[in-house]
Amino acid sequence: MSQTRSFPTAGVEPGRHVVALGLAAVLTVVVVNVLLVGELSLFFDLCFVVLCLALALAVRARDFFTVGVFPPLMMVGVFTLIGLTVPRAIAEEHDGVVQAVVSGLAHHSGALVAGYALCLATLAFRTRSERDPRPRP
Repeated sequence: MSQTRSFPTAGVEPGRHVVALGLAAVLTVVVVNVLLVGELSLFFDLCFVVLCLALALAVRARDFFTVGVFPPLMMVGVFTLIGLTVPRAIAEEHDGVVQAVVSGLAHHSGALVAGYALCLATLAFRTRSERDPRPRP
C-alpha cells in the first residue's frame, strides 16, 4: 500500500539547477519591479520570500546545503549588481556600490530574515520527514 503525503517533501532538482533558477527568477523580479516603480518595493520582498520557499521545496536532499546558504548570497549578489548599474533603486543616486549594498540590505532585511528562516525551516522539515519511517495518515 502506498502512503501519500499531504505536503510535497521530495524535491528532485540538483542544486546547480535550483541556484540558476533562483538567480533568473530574482533578477526577473528586480527588472520588473524597477521598471514599474523605479526602486525595489514590497513586491520584491514578497517575491524573495516566496522564491526562498520554492527553492527549498525544489532541491533534492543531497543538495540541501547549497540551497541552505543561497538566500543571503543571492540577495548580496543581486544588490551588488544593482549597486553597479542602478544604485538609485536601493540607495541614493550619489552612493557608491558598497553603500548601495549596505542600504539595500538594511531596507530589505525583513525579507532576507523571513525568506532565510522559511528556507531553513522547510529544509529542516524535509530532512525530518525523509528520515521518519512512520507512515503518514
